[in-house]
Amino acid sequence: MIAVLQGEVLEATPLSVVIDAAGVGYEVHVPVSTAEKVPPTGGHVKLFIHDIYREDGQDLYGFIRREERDFFRMIVEKVSGIGPRTALALLSKMSLPLLCGAIAAADVTALARTPGIGKKTAERLVIELRDKVQAFSSTLLGAASAATTSGANAQAFAASTLEASPQRDAVAALVTLGYKQDAADRAVQKAAQKLGAEAGTEELLRAALGSI
Repeated sequence: MIAVLQGEVLEATPLSVVIDAAGVGYEVHVPVSTAEKVPPTGGHVKLFIHDIYREDGQDLYGFIRREERDFFRMIVEKVSGIGPRTALALLSKMSLPLLCGAIAAADVTALARTPGIGKKTAERLVIELRDKVQAFSSTLLGAASAATTSGANAQAFAASTLEASPQRDAVAALVTLGYKQDAADRAVQKAAQKLGAEAGTEELLRAALGSI
């Protein structure tokens, strides 16, 4: 089992990072909240890992904060009907503090806005995890403080993406998260109009997620 992975960033997109660790390139799926904190290509990154083994391969899911990894793991292991892709979409749509707050408050409507999370699944989230989110109370305070300092990291991430069009990358990331193509197009166009022509992929993606 891989618990922590650290090394040089070879590639970065809004939902994945390739890390060179001792000469081996590992592709790691990440939520937007982690992607915005990944340094540019050539930088060093440390991610807390949850690995999932299948008959035909292995998937790695990485997070900047240990608490985010542990919360992701708790979702996929404790809540029936939610797989890693949907759990990643949850942590991309809502920060950990907001997600814990929605579960604690039994805000089924807010939870159900994430692709793959219907009303019944949102209700299961609340039932299974409502008592457990108290264990993340310290994370709520820390993450809320860190959220105000993401600007420089967002610019660095945008500079490290490989595709030429930030808007195209943002749309592709939304589709990967489960949003329909037309809804993703509209949300990114709206974000681009609001942020301007110089907006990077991550800025567009976060703004689009907030409007869907």
